[in-house]
Amino acid sequence: MSEHSHVGGKSLAETAEKLPENYTLSVVVPVYNEEENVTPLAEELIPVLEKTKREFEVIFVNDASTDGSLDALRCIKKEFDTIRVLSFEENCGQTSAFDAGFNAAKGDVIITMDGDMQNDPHDIPGLLEKINNHHMVVGWRWNRRDTFVRRISSRIANAVRRMGLDDPYRDTSCSLKAFRRNAMLKLNLFNYMHRFFPVLFNIEGFSVVEVKVNHRERKHGKTKYGIRNRMHCSWRAMKYVRYMKGHKLKYKIKEEF
Repeated sequence: MSEHSHVGGKSLAETAEKLPENYTLSVVVPVYNEEENVTPLAEELIPVLEKTKREFEVIFVNDASTDGSLDALRCIKKEFDTIRVLSFEENCGQTSAFDAGFNAAKGDVIITMDGDMQNDPHDIPGLLEKINNHHMVVGWRWNRRDTFVRRISSRIANAVRRMGLDDPYRDTSCSLKAFRRNAMLKLNLFNYMHRFFPVLFNIEGFSVVEVKVNHRERKHGKTKYGIRNRMHCSWRAMKYVRYMKGHKLKYKIKEEF
């Protein structure tokens, strides 16, 4: 597993303090029309988390799905007592789903992943190996298993993001990430900003590392993003993030008495 690390806000960068030995986990999974995926995902994810020997919870956030996703979540909630379900009244988007999960999470470390089974739960231990030295660990899908259209749209979006924000990361759209919960809760999120989590952490002076993760083909359901909606949403959010980056307060106290 290769890695690429960066610490933002150079003069103000915080050093990641070691986590307590018994730190706990919260996994946050946004769901929108993933009826056929949520059950096999839970059945694969729970044993991986059990092997970490840590206290954990899995929070599925149903973003007002219009298929049978909510009924499927009700069923797996009965099967696994470590699962929690939040369900929105109306469709609010992936950033809102993440934010709701973050605020509900009780774990010291938050792991995020998609509900479409393309992220591999078996990569989670690799993320945890790095989180003791960093505030955030970002998955890099080095061998994408998407359709041609989705790979191209992601490549374009990543190129625009790198140029517009001087962003060193190769794949910030990968949902498989690990965060220190106390660092994540310092961020103020707005629509479409889940693609910019590493940059937002850098702006706050937090340590971020990128590691290779597995990526799998989608077997059920349809992707929610294409070139048009990905570029439109990303561009709007990127303008705000760029403003934040250029106007972040930076000072060091030389002396206090």
